Amino acid sequence: MNKKTVLDAGTTWSKIIEYNTDELKQIFSDYLRYSKENKNYYILPSAVLKTCDLKFDAMTGHMSEKFVDNKDSYVNEIIALSSGVKNIEENSIILDLGSRDAKWVRFVDGKFKDLDWNTACASSTGATIEMLMKFYNLKPENLSAAEEKYSITCGIFGLERIMDDIARGESSAAAVSKFIHGIAFNTWNFARRAEKIYLSGGFCENKCFVESLNKYCELVLLGRFVLCDGILQLLHL
Repeated sequence: MNKKTVLDAGTTWSKIIEYNTDELKQIFSDYLRYSKENKNYYILPSAVLKTCDLKFDAMTGHMSEKFVDNKDSYVNEIIALSSGVKNIEENSIILDLGSRDAKWVRFVDGKFKDLDWNTACASSTGATIEMLMKFYNLKPENLSAAEEKYSITCGIFGLERIMDDIARGESSAAAVSKFIHGIAFNTWNFARRAEKIYLSGGFCENKCFVESLNKYCELVLLGRFVLCDGILQLLHL
């Protein structure tokens, strides 16, 4: 019986699937998200993962270098993303939005068409949102999508808009919601204004972002384990 552990080592959060084994439960029991079909699914801070002396059968992500036994065990993130979803409809895009980058892959008639990968602009990634939530003591589940949005050409300018509005008496929740709406609009533009987007990553759990992006396109939420599932597909498991 095959036993496999696969890792998506993100900058802030890491995702793990272990297949046909419970060995990691002894280490990461506090981070077990759920179990199904002989698989355990974990989400944990990457800072915690870096303190562990572990090796994985296959991996992807920015922080995976520490856990690579050999170069053949690393899977490119775009390849993992492309392999993690099946039956994608025409004119739709698989979009993975993480802490520090955004990437999408498009298929037409079941065949790869094109892709894009943005690693340079914090105005379209999740790290800025996490910092804002901590700074203003907000929780994503308590934010509703705003009708207005900030025009966010730069993450720094977007932060200035938030501080200016709060200084004028607006609540931090309302200002951050407009910021998130602006990021959602940027995301839709980055994804070529697709009619339908299959969304992967932590933003699937951000209600305010999901409601904001839904203003512009149809959304299918894939959750946070798409890249790990893609690696399992490549391993034929």
